[in-house]
Amino acid sequence: MAESTRLIDYGLNGKVTLITGVSRCIGIGAAVALELAKAGCNIFTTWYCPYDNLAYGKDSSAEAQAILNAVRAQGVKADGMQADLGDPQVPALLFDAAEKVLGPVDILINNAAYSINADIYTLTKELMDTHYTVNLRGTVLLCAEFARRHNGRVGGRIINLTSGQSVGPMPEEIPYITTKGAIEALTISLSETLFPKGITVNAVDPGATDTGWINPELYAELVAASPTGRLGTPLDAARIILFLASTQAEWVTGQIIHSRGGVR
Repeated sequence: MAESTRLIDYGLNGKVTLITGVSRCIGIGAAVALELAKAGCNIFTTWYCPYDNLAYGKDSSAEAQAILNAVRAQGVKADGMQADLGDPQVPALLFDAAEKVLGPVDILINNAAYSINADIYTLTKELMDTHYTVNLRGTVLLCAEFARRHNGRVGGRIINLTSGQSVGPMPEEIPYITTKGAIEALTISLSETLFPKGITVNAVDPGATDTGWINPELYAELVAASPTGRLGTPLDAARIILFLASTQAEWVTGQIIHSRGGVR
């Protein structure tokens, strides 16, 4: 007897997803946008050129548009805008823009992050303030805006990205780990508040992911420490996020999922 096959229905057809930090074709945000689009989601993205110029030495606007075009090629609607998540007025503007072109947002994915290395000796007030306003305050305000606008319809999702701050030390990234570590605490407490409203809240720690930021020496070190002999890929992270966004994960909330390929 021939083995039967069954296409997976993630229950996402026609859902609207807002994803922050989608500016690089090799990034996690791009992979997430494409995977959700393949499952039928309409996508609204954000990017911020000044940060990409600082972190990667290039303008991100062309790649951000290329990602949107790739998403549209999956047969769904897509739009986006440049947004400084450190501006407290931006969350409301983002939801207004997404609702205008796509309809009410069902899924919020807080992928954007600000990260400039500094240890405890090189830390400055300015670095702490910038990391705080983007990574923590920006995320909290986006969650608050989403919660206020959500009418209790089935399938509300908030998915945050973390980086394993609770798994091991990251002494060269004090401003980053301080603010991103707080996202794990937010995820757990927010999940209890929002679950009765039909919104699940989870976080994903994808571990060291090959998105072009790793120098050759660190790359070799990380691969040597990996039980699988490789680093994570954006698609690895996107598949976890796709599951959490889907109807199959309706009973999963308040979880920090460490998807790190066995690396502690």
